[in-house]
Amino acid sequence: MKRRLAREKAFQSLFQIEISDISVEDAIEHVLEGEPSDDFLNDIVNGTVEKKEEIEAFLTPHLEKWSYSRLANVERVVLQMAAYEWLFMEEVPKNVTLNEAIETAKIFGGEQAGRFVNGVLGKMIADIHKN
Repeated sequence: MKRRLAREKAFQSLFQIEISDISVEDAIEHVLEGEPSDDFLNDIVNGTVEKKEEIEAFLTPHLEKWSYSRLANVERVVLQMAAYEWLFMEEVPKNVTLNEAIETAKIFGGEQAGRFVNGVLGKMIADIHKN
């Protein structure tokens, strides 16, 4: 599975987990629709769920005039995935994660979601490069 498709499936899985009481395994199985799983997809979904508190703590300072709880589900899940990749998957280039996150937000949330995600991630990447 190509990484772009894996990210889209990861987004769909995490979105289901975010809005319903579904297990990680069931969410992944549901979005794969009988297709074989993928290590990259599994890593993003499981890692994002396991590191959710650390990711929220990292994201919150970059949400000017927004609280984490007020984020729309699409934007929250996309930002969580990007933060997970940046913080815990060093082998993935940060600019690739940035571009993929913006595209995923546009696909599932529209142009406004893409702009919002771009703005937040732009602040985050500047902080990452400072450290």
